[in-house]
Amino acid sequence: MDATAVLAGLDPEQRAAAEAVRGPVCILAGAGTGKTRAITHRIAYAVRSGAVPAGQVLAVTFTARAAGELRGRLRRLGADGVQARTFHAAALRQLRYFAPRVLGGGMPDVVDNPLRLVGSAANRLGLQADRAELRDLAAEVDWARSVLATAETYPAMVAAAGRQPPQPAETIARLLGEYEQAKRRAGGLDFADLLLIMSAAMAEYRDVAEEVRARYRHFVVDEYQDVSPLQQRLLDAWLGDRDDLCVVGDPNQTIYSFAGATPEHLLHFRRRFPHAVTVKLQRDYRSTPQVVALANRIVADSPVRLRLVGQRAPGPEPSFTAHDDEPAEAADVAQRCRTLLGRGTAASEIAILYRVNAQSEVYEQALADARVPYVLRGGERFFDRPEIRQARLLLRGAAHGEDGAEKLPDAVRAVLSELNWHPESPPAGGAARERWESLTALVALAEDLSAAAPQTSLAGLVAELDARAVAQHAPTVQGVTLASLHSAKGLEWDAVFLVGLTDTMLPIQHAVTAAQLDEEKRLLYVGITRARERLALSWAGARAPGQRRTRRPSRFLDGIRPADEPQPSPPRRRKDKPEAADAELFGRLRAWRRAEADAQHVPPFVIFSDATLVGIADSRPASVAALAAVKGVGAVKRERYGAAVLAVVAGQEPVVGGGPAPAT
Repeated sequence: MDATAVLAGLDPEQRAAAEAVRGPVCILAGAGTGKTRAITHRIAYAVRSGAVPAGQVLAVTFTARAAGELRGRLRRLGADGVQARTFHAAALRQLRYFAPRVLGGGMPDVVDNPLRLVGSAANRLGLQADRAELRDLAAEVDWARSVLATAETYPAMVAAAGRQPPQPAETIARLLGEYEQAKRRAGGLDFADLLLIMSAAMAEYRDVAEEVRARYRHFVVDEYQDVSPLQQRLLDAWLGDRDDLCVVGDPNQTIYSFAGATPEHLLHFRRRFPHAVTVKLQRDYRSTPQVVALANRIVADSPVRLRLVGQRAPGPEPSFTAHDDEPAEAADVAQRCRTLLGRGTAASEIAILYRVNAQSEVYEQALADARVPYVLRGGERFFDRPEIRQARLLLRGAAHGEDGAEKLPDAVRAVLSELNWHPESPPAGGAARERWESLTALVALAEDLSAAAPQTSLAGLVAELDARAVAQHAPTVQGVTLASLHSAKGLEWDAVFLVGLTDTMLPIQHAVTAAQLDEEKRLLYVGITRARERLALSWAGARAPGQRRTRRPSRFLDGIRPADEPQPSPPRRRKDKPEAADAELFGRLRAWRRAEADAQHVPPFVIFSDATLVGIADSRPASVAALAAVKGVGAVKRERYGAAVLAVVAGQEPVVGGGPAPAT
């Protein structure tokens, strides 16, 4: 293939990117703009034109699947000598080669799953953690390693990030130290070690640095908005004092900061390389102009002016639908899926996307009822989840001995307490929170059944769960995709339903800082840009039939929904931005709650839930009587924490450890 033939079929911006064969180059590529096409044709053009030897190019991406796709495309373009790997795969390959020099011996084993080592470290600290809590501890260790935090610097760094760790920061700091000791005892390395050791080796051993830099002279980094400080450190070591680097990314799709990703390297690329070539890819080939227009409105206030321009033929306008309750929303979506199937849309070209995996159950049930096949992506079916299987076993056992004296929801709460479930706000940590949300869904079902038929027993609930499990476990070969918004990134469908778009769900309730709220908005943007032709957005005013419609649509839809859609009044004194007065107070209340929880060695939600702290921040009580009016502040908690809460509200230093409230 002639070098110029590689450029055929590229649009003007893609061609400009491809012809910039030497770095530094920054490609800002919006959703659906053909970024993979642009970078693979750039590499192929550079190789085939003789500007760059194929063996000296290293293309780096984030998943083995994406790296495999890059290699396949490059082979078809006649550039099969180029290396395309993930950061970890590239570091592992290099460390295996240099191990005798930098490690003084053979290559140690690499720990695929560090959960066992985290568990060992937790045990040495006396932390009792179930599997979900262990996964959250492991994720926190991984985040700390990704942002280059040490046991000494972790507390300050986690506070600066506005992050809520699964254990007090000082405990996690000690866990980091114990984790390193556990690795040494096991004689292994984790994935972060590969990057740390290789970057350190290139700084310490001149011959290693010279050999690596002689081997790789030209670098391409895909999804650069997702690079962590640790990955950037290794990239800097590879580069040395050179600048032959091409990066491609979309700041509007930064949704993994919880895992250590940061868009700062992409946003400040021109600051580091003032002479860099910058190319914007804004022609959207994926979605209709109607979908593109909505996506642009969602990120209109983004600091990066990357405005998509739809290239496809016009399609239907996105729909916005309010429902009375969640089952009604799910039933409507299921029927609309059934209609699309009847009109010839393949089931595999339809997706239902939600914020958290616990939302899947009502859609699994609705699709099963409508006889619409479905598949789950990035998670287990609701009734396959370990916590649900455990709960069903306990509920079945409790049903044999029930006396009928206790109301069904109370009986279910009592049973679930044996699984360490509490009715307060969810614990910190993604896995523990998902487990809590799944169990909470069982309580919600019990409440719904009890409201419809007050005499329903535990046995009746067990029978209902059995029936639902049978309906939802029908085998399918192809079906409508059910997925969380995070697991949908990088995918696309003809028709997409974005569901459950209420405040406290999107944005999620625990997103309180400006950065966290911005990331929640980008998550909605990612969901919108998954749709090629049809897009439906919906929400429910209440969780269950017959309840008051107190939920409001996501604040991100304010001013975007059609003018004829009723705009409910926002909750009293609820502010969106953390600089608002009540948000500043909310932050101080959370800091006090964390200190109080640490002093008592209990989870923070045992003190007060986030919802209760929001109520306190909104109402700013100046007396015990006013504090008593806040939902979630009962007599016992007023007695124990009233003085401290009122001190925080008044801007005074609270006494940690509880104490009687002052007389009114």
